[in-house]
Amino acid sequence: MKFDAFDSLCRDNSLRILGGFAVTPEDHDIADAQTLVMLGPDEPVFWDVFRVSPEFSAPENPMDLWSKRVLGSVATATGGRAIFPSDGPPYAPFFTWALRTGRCHQSPINLLVHDHAGLMVSFRGALALPFALELPAPPQSPCLTCQAKPCLSACPVEALTPDGYDVPTCKTHIRTQGQDCMQGCLARRACPVSQQFGRQPAQSEFHMRAFVGPN
Repeated sequence: MKFDAFDSLCRDNSLRILGGFAVTPEDHDIADAQTLVMLGPDEPVFWDVFRVSPEFSAPENPMDLWSKRVLGSVATATGGRAIFPSDGPPYAPFFTWALRTGRCHQSPINLLVHDHAGLMVSFRGALALPFALELPAPPQSPCLTCQAKPCLSACPVEALTPDGYDVPTCKTHIRTQGQDCMQGCLARRACPVSQQFGRQPAQSEFHMRAFVGPN
């Protein structure tokens, strides 16, 4: 299958190719494949598709259920195998895979930054494909040309810094006074690439509510 055909198949299912790499003999966990492709939501259309899906009203993990159905169908169509970040333990090394694609990089606040999605990058899953897929050459990290680096100063409680991510402080702030954060992490939104990505605020709020959990 050619890249354009595979890309069209993914877009038809509201997914976007976020990168990939050729599988090597050292990749024992995906030794049955020749190419590993990582997929995320195709913004901004993804949210409107997801919210009218049968999974949207599921009481638990609706987006994971959507991902398994849709990526499963793409896997069937291509003869590949779908792999999900929620499957485990053991969990697939999505962070390592993302860096290997050359399209994700470590940002100044240590979160992954993507050349197209910025700090809003998220993965619905990966496909281990039984054929070689010729992938476009990845561009350089967007952080290399970002002079202001607004992600470093956007968090109101400095939960995201070059030294790490203070998750408890982040969650406490969101629960008590972080209504603006509920529309999406301020540090992620500050990224100039993220601002051009087109994720809908309702989708960001969906993810933030899942992240914070019940009060």
